[in-house]
Amino acid sequence: MPRILVVDDDAAILKLVSVILSRAGHEVRTSSHPVEALDLLKVFTPDLVVSDVVMPYMTGLEFLEKIRENPQLASVPFMLLSSHAERNDVRRGMNLGADDYLPKPFTPADLTTAVDARLRRAGLTLQGESGMLAKGLGTAQVVWQGAPVSWVSRKALELFFYLLEHKEVTSWEAAEALWPEKDEARASSLFHTTLHRLRRSLSNDAVVSANRRYALNSDLNPEYDVQRFELLTAQAEQGTLGLEEMRELIGQYGNFLPGADSPWVDDVRARLEQKQFSLLGIAAKAATAAGKAKDAAQFHQRALAIDPMSEPDWQGLAKALDSIGDPRARLAAQREAWWAVDMD
Repeated sequence: MPRILVVDDDAAILKLVSVILSRAGHEVRTSSHPVEALDLLKVFTPDLVVSDVVMPYMTGLEFLEKIRENPQLASVPFMLLSSHAERNDVRRGMNLGADDYLPKPFTPADLTTAVDARLRRAGLTLQGESGMLAKGLGTAQVVWQGAPVSWVSRKALELFFYLLEHKEVTSWEAAEALWPEKDEARASSLFHTTLHRLRRSLSNDAVVSANRRYALNSDLNPEYDVQRFELLTAQAEQGTLGLEEMRELIGQYGNFLPGADSPWVDDVRARLEQKQFSLLGIAAKAATAAGKAKDAAQFHQRALAIDPMSEPDWQGLAKALDSIGDPRARLAAQREAWWAVDMD
């Protein structure tokens, strides 16, 4: 899956571009400041950079110059976002080595067409064009052969993710997990009906069976966002991720398979929530060490939303808020939650 870094000081534009490109199947990292983006690029090499031209402290053109000075990033495709009034800047940007530009305002189709064209010229394509992408964090979507899968039933989708999580299972294990309230005969019948619907949604050989055990066909080899989230969290726990990478990883977390209510789904949600909790603690320590008390406070607050009894996070929150003169430090010291109030 192509990786794209988007840099823009306008939070609304940054969010819009991120959502459009994520929905199109790209892995997107964002930064609201070019200097922070340069730090992120020390630990993350994108396949494409999309940057605004006019930004405070460092313009998109200066950001481009910094990137082109780095031998490891010199060949990374770079696309500028510019308004009509910035034509001269665009011309200068192309002279500095920008590969393309997209004028504002733009439609989602304008953006995805420009990005896909640039990636094709770089010899890159979406993972979904040649393989499969399974997204379970904050959504429930499978992209295959370049298009979202149209599922025959919601339960067929859930069975797909169950097989993805458990690799190989018996029909009874799957039936018990997905229909725990049903008796054995009924659950078995529902499993085989749902298996048939899963195959109809994908292909007849999407699920293989041997010795009464079932598994996804190894040829599918889906790229699974949950697996990637857990792998990167493990790297954070080993101290190999930077603060900006952890910030982006935290932002990728979401409720697993929203709308599903099987016990196995609850188990996965609990597992991922603990991973997120651990990640927030590591990020809070990194932010504190970097002198970014406001960021540390936000990480502690999000951790407390998961575990309101976490004493280290209460202490860290109170200390961080006190260091920036935030009056809510007193509330944190008294262990009072005010989570309806955003920390802007």
